[in-house]
Amino acid sequence: MNKIYKAIGLMSGTSLDGVDAALIETDGYDYAKPLAFYYRPYEETERAQIKSCFGRRDRNADDVWAAERLVTIKHAEAVLALLKQENMPPQSVDYIGFHGQTIFHAPAEKLTIQIGDGDLLAKQTGIAVIYDFRSHDVSMGGEGAPLAPIYHRALAKTAGISTPLVILNIGGVSNVTWIGTGVNDILAFDTGPGNALMDDWVQTRTGQRYDEDGKLAKAGTPIQNLLDKWSRHPYFTRQPPKSLDRNEWDIADLGEVSKELGDISTEDGAATLLQFTVQTILDSQRFMPEVPQVWYACGGGRHNKALMGLLSEKLNIHSIDELGWDGDAIEAECFAYLAIRNSLNLPISFPTTTGISEPLSGGKRARL
Repeated sequence: MNKIYKAIGLMSGTSLDGVDAALIETDGYDYAKPLAFYYRPYEETERAQIKSCFGRRDRNADDVWAAERLVTIKHAEAVLALLKQENMPPQSVDYIGFHGQTIFHAPAEKLTIQIGDGDLLAKQTGIAVIYDFRSHDVSMGGEGAPLAPIYHRALAKTAGISTPLVILNIGGVSNVTWIGTGVNDILAFDTGPGNALMDDWVQTRTGQRYDEDGKLAKAGTPIQNLLDKWSRHPYFTRQPPKSLDRNEWDIADLGEVSKELGDISTEDGAATLLQFTVQTILDSQRFMPEVPQVWYACGGGRHNKALMGLLSEKLNIHSIDELGWDGDAIEAECFAYLAIRNSLNLPISFPTTTGISEPLSGGKRARL
C-alpha cells in the first residue's frame, strides 16, 4: 500500500474572487480524499492591485513585485486560517501546492507567468511549498494547462464513477477533462471563456462583480453577429490539447458593436457573453473520442442558473457537488495533489492534456 500524505492546495483563479485553500489526503496515485476547505475573499483594493498586472510580461517590475507579495501574504493567511479551522499544527501537513496568480499565459511563446513567492510562503507557514507548476511544461513546448485532469481521474477512480465522463470547470476560462475507460484514457483542454467576460461586462455596466444566477442574461437577447465573429476565432478549430489566456477576448468588442448597432443594453451584452460560453462548451464535444455518459460541473460558473440551464438542454450535466465533492474546492485540491506527485517525482502533465511529447514533471521546491 502506498504511503498516504496530507497536503494543502492553494488557488486564486482568473476571476479573482479570492484564495481557495483545500486540505486533502492522497497517495499521489489513484487515491485522493478531500478533507477540508477555507475561502478567503479578496478585498476590492486587493483585487484591483492584482488585476492591474494582468497581461504583463515583466514579473520584475515594481508593481508586479508588490502584487506578488500581496498574493503570497494573502495565501499564507488562508493556509493559517485553514489550519486554525481544523485545529491542526503546520507539521501535520506534508506539503503546500501553491499555484500562484496567472498574469500572462502565451504557450506559443513558451511563456507563462504565475506570480507568487514560494520561499516567502514557506517561511510564513512553516510548511514545505511546491510552486510554479506550469513553467516546465511550457518550456518543453506544452500548453501548461490544464493541470487538473490527473487529479480529476484520481477522484473518479476513488469514487468508482462509470466512464466515459467529463468534468467541466467553469472558472474565468472553461476547461474540460474527458475520462475514458482505459488506464491512460484522458483528454483535456480549454473550451473557451468561462465567467471572466461576463463578470467584466457586468462589473463595467453595473458595478456588481457578477450576474447573479444569470438574471441579466436571461432578460437579454444574444447579438448573433458578434457570436458569429467570435466563433470564427482559429482557436476553435485547433485540435486539443490547447489552452487560452484569460484576455483572448475583450468586452471592448461589445463597444465596437455598439457603434454599429447603437448602444447595447446591459442585458443583451450579458446574454451574448453567456451564450458564447455555452456555445464553446457544447462545441468542445466534437473533439472527444467517445460521447460521455455524464458531465459534472465545478468552478464558480456552476452557480449560474441560466448558464447551467442552457447546458442542461443539450447535456446530461450535474453539479459536481452531487458526488459529495465541493465544486469550489476542486482546483485548490488539485494543486495539493500535484505537490505530492512532485515530491514523488511523478508526472503532472501528459501528451493528451498539455500536448507535450511525453509525460512530464513540474513544480519547484521552495526553501523552507
